[in-house]
Amino acid sequence: MGRILLIDDDPGLREVLAFALREQGHEIDAHPTGESGLAALGSFRPDLVITDLKMPGVDGIRVLRAVREIDPPVPVVILTAFGSIEDAVEAMKDGAHDYLTKPYNRDELRLTVEHALERRRLVLENRQLRDRLREQSRRFEIVHASESMQRILETVKRIAPTDATVLITGESGTGKELIAHALHTGSERWDGSFVAVSCAAIPRDLMESELFGYARGAFTGATKDKPGKFQRADGGTLFLDEVGDLPADLQTKLLRVIETRHVDVLGSNRPVPVDVRLISATNADLGRRVADGSFRDDLYYRLNVIPIHVPPLRERPDDIPALWEHFVRRTAAGASIRTSPGLMRRLMSRPWPGNVRELANVSQRMVLLRASDLLDTKDLPAEAGDPRDPSRAPHPADRSEPDASGRPWIPHLPADRLPLFELERDVIERALAKHGGNRTRTAEYLGIPRHVLVYRLEKFGIV
Repeated sequence: MGRILLIDDDPGLREVLAFALREQGHEIDAHPTGESGLAALGSFRPDLVITDLKMPGVDGIRVLRAVREIDPPVPVVILTAFGSIEDAVEAMKDGAHDYLTKPYNRDELRLTVEHALERRRLVLENRQLRDRLREQSRRFEIVHASESMQRILETVKRIAPTDATVLITGESGTGKELIAHALHTGSERWDGSFVAVSCAAIPRDLMESELFGYARGAFTGATKDKPGKFQRADGGTLFLDEVGDLPADLQTKLLRVIETRHVDVLGSNRPVPVDVRLISATNADLGRRVADGSFRDDLYYRLNVIPIHVPPLRERPDDIPALWEHFVRRTAAGASIRTSPGLMRRLMSRPWPGNVRELANVSQRMVLLRASDLLDTKDLPAEAGDPRDPSRAPHPADRSEPDASGRPWIPHLPADRLPLFELERDVIERALAKHGGNRTRTAEYLGIPRHVLVYRLEKFGIV
């Protein structure tokens, strides 16, 4: 049963229809004009509108268009005389659910109303399911605790709903693809495809066909059409990982696709339109590659509309405890596994050249090979046990204790020269990494005002 807004300027027919609909159990709000019916639309909130087609003033077509604009899921059934069926068909082209001819048949009325209300129920149910699915898909959690990652995720949240092209930079294993996924799930394309392509993993002679597809007969062995990654991502997001490894000739073709939004399929002379959001990632310095001529500058500027740099794990040690617990829980399968304070200190002091990926691998290995449910430093794999390269000489930033006079430890001075500029830069970089990139805490640690630290960061080119 539903709430039905009935509009008809014939008082006799309006009363008969209202009586028949109430007999079927519906709640009826009847009106003699289109103006009064539309005025009641907001307060009555009907599940169905039944309106006469031919009325003075606001006629049935205007009622239909107003309902579709104000509350699109509400179906509209048109009442029309037998001689105006063509007009009713035109109304259905404008979005009417169905039409009834006068004089109406009671069974036909009942079936039409039931079908219209069922359609509304299905539309609303589908909308609720899509909203629920969308909400679940947007719960894309990136485990973090550092201020640097929080700033990145705030940027992601702001730009995800747009179609802006994004270039994600950072070392291998820092989580660039996770950022790309977060951009996709937070966008209006969330229910479209997310297609990832590793430009470094596909052989050069196959890259063009993989990206742009090929037509049947394009080459020996092409027995059928094959859509490329761009076509598979149509309506969604295309993620080009390690885009810096794209060959020069394909850089030109990629630029053309970005500019024209059409793909030139191999073996076909008809460009295929594509609608994709492009997100790229690289661990290379594309600016330097542009300077040496190995990467097109115009493509670089097309890809680098919104830059996001993901810092390495050694520059955000505050993330390590949260990431470690996340990886341990994921591998533990319900077991209650604890981490000793000594192990956590050791984990936070390591440089992690493999970044988050290396941390995940070490946690998985330690959990699976553990002797007890308490993970300690003795359980660390041999290659993960020493936080520093044993071949590296001691560095002043690695020593915190003062000498006998109470002064900070000073390294042995070499006989030939001591590059003070490089030494100062190295100390500042290590102090900054020690405090997770926080400039205020780093300045306090070094005993200098914050603005002095900022000046030195700019002087040394430390980002």
